[in-house]
Amino acid sequence: MKQFITFVRKEFAHVLRDRKTLLILFGMPIMQILIFGFALTNEVKNSAIVVIDYAQDEASQKLISRIEASRYFEVNKLSTDHHQIEESFKAGKVKLALIFPQNFYTDLMHQNKAQIQIITDATDPNTANTLTNYVTAIIQDYQSDLNQSASLPYRIIPETKMLYNPQLKSVHGFVPGVMALVLMLVCVMMTAVSIVREKEMGTMEILLVSPFKPLLVILSKAVPYLILSLINVASILCLSVFVLDLPVNGSLLLLFAESTLFIITCLTIGIFISVRTGSQQVAMLISLMGMMLPTILFSGFMFPIENMPKVLQLVTNIVPAKWYYIIVKLIMIKGLGFSAIWKETLILASMTLFLLIVSLKNFKIRLA
Repeated sequence: MKQFITFVRKEFAHVLRDRKTLLILFGMPIMQILIFGFALTNEVKNSAIVVIDYAQDEASQKLISRIEASRYFEVNKLSTDHHQIEESFKAGKVKLALIFPQNFYTDLMHQNKAQIQIITDATDPNTANTLTNYVTAIIQDYQSDLNQSASLPYRIIPETKMLYNPQLKSVHGFVPGVMALVLMLVCVMMTAVSIVREKEMGTMEILLVSPFKPLLVILSKAVPYLILSLINVASILCLSVFVLDLPVNGSLLLLFAESTLFIITCLTIGIFISVRTGSQQVAMLISLMGMMLPTILFSGFMFPIENMPKVLQLVTNIVPAKWYYIIVKLIMIKGLGFSAIWKETLILASMTLFLLIVSLKNFKIRLA
């Protein structure tokens, strides 16, 4: 029994001395609970919308007031120019537009019915459906209030239009998200593990004493995964076009160029992890848990970013997959060019340069 207690105390001592183990045991569960608690929700809140009010009458103003009072929407701009709608959708500034026709109140009072046009950005079909249902519910609630004191029932008929994805196919949001997730996991994990494996086997020392410079040693490990990842991109695009019936509406060359940039970003993350870790198990764990969860939760792939608290919305800005996901949607689904994605491209390029410089600064020429 005494020996048993001694071994238990020894194991406790090992665990308490190892900060990485303590982080995995206590830090990771706490972070997952916090992240899942705040980020995972099917509810859509604080969505930016635009209202175009040609009526400017009592009924339209009351409905706009109810929409503004709702926690689901943020009415950023009240406009009377319908030409601005398409530009707002292309820029990703709004997710829904509500258009009141002229004589809205007059039609409602004299004909007992009036129409409202609802236009949504259906590149994310789940969000588009949810926002449409929210607006329709507010309209029906206002309609019920009117009918309480009316001899004949009033009818407000929403006319819904889904931009970029009229059939509300989930594949429009699924394919860009899968591309970001696959490239992130494959590039980061394989690069990190391959470099750390050289350290564990002792062959890294042989490479470092060779005429090769450290930068060339690192690049030689990363280039094969760059080529394999580009093949992955090509296969995903072929499946999306020929099997899932999702065409590439924008420039295919631009899409491959942006994918190459994102792959290089992921490779530099893998290099950084390999520089900071000493075993394959740790490198694989960090690559899987440290990259997969942020990509799923914070890229906008599965859960709307605007639902999250402001702190987590700021955290999403350091997740490379978020910017690549935006780029793929704008090129592939909306058919936009480089002028629409230059900011996201600059962010990814800056991340890549920063990670590469930090990795080279921390790369140890001598392992012993």
